[in-house]
Amino acid sequence: MLHVPTMAEMMAQGKEPEVLFWVGCSGSFDDRAKKITKAFVRILNKAGINFAVLGTEESCSGDPAKRAGNEFLFQMQAMANIQVLNGYNIKKIVTTCPHCFNTLKNEYPGLGGNYQVLHHTSFLKQLLEEGKISLEGGSFKGKRITYHDPCYLGRANGIFEAPRELIRKLDAELVEMKTCKQRGLCCGAGGAQMFKEPEKGDKDVNMERTEQALETQPDIIAAACPFCNTMMTDGVKGKEKEQSVKVVDVAELIANAEDL
Repeated sequence: MLHVPTMAEMMAQGKEPEVLFWVGCSGSFDDRAKKITKAFVRILNKAGINFAVLGTEESCSGDPAKRAGNEFLFQMQAMANIQVLNGYNIKKIVTTCPHCFNTLKNEYPGLGGNYQVLHHTSFLKQLLEEGKISLEGGSFKGKRITYHDPCYLGRANGIFEAPRELIRKLDAELVEMKTCKQRGLCCGAGGAQMFKEPEKGDKDVNMERTEQALETQPDIIAAACPFCNTMMTDGVKGKEKEQSVKVVDVAELIANAEDL
């Protein structure tokens, strides 16, 4: 059984969590992304981390509204969230979504929301360094894994090494795509593109990125973003490779390596 306490429950008991897990819309409602959420919670439970979620008090971070140009809606959503977060005296937040991460970290301070915000790959790297989780390759030993850099994690916030370090610790072979890190190619979902049909062109962006990933002849395409996961999964299906190539979040790699 997964143990996921809410902030309201913790406050009622007079307790404060060490960290708030911001689940995000994708991790709450998308069936595929829910598996990433569960994998991350299994790791938190195994590591003995004192955490809580907002539950029904969590609203969308406002990222899609802002990227689509609706600043008014973004500020309404952000202010409502900040009111809840500040009401609970939240200091530290971890999230599995780079879009939420970027918005909470870089855009909430201007509206009165100042928190230490971590992406789950950075948080997992910390847990590993502190000895709270241990990684043995297990089923991933010797597997070829290529890692796709989410735009809002990599180029926007300079986090390139944490996810790669975790993959290397699995005794897996990390193979890089021809454009990676600072030169990484978008999966096609950022900037609220996730929620609309692509414009006419020669090729969808996610197909271009999937082709780059498949060129490395991977067993697994690792992602660290629920949007990227969806786009790369669609790309792999489009190439009819879903039987031989899996698209997996870094948290799922670790949860499965730990056999949680």
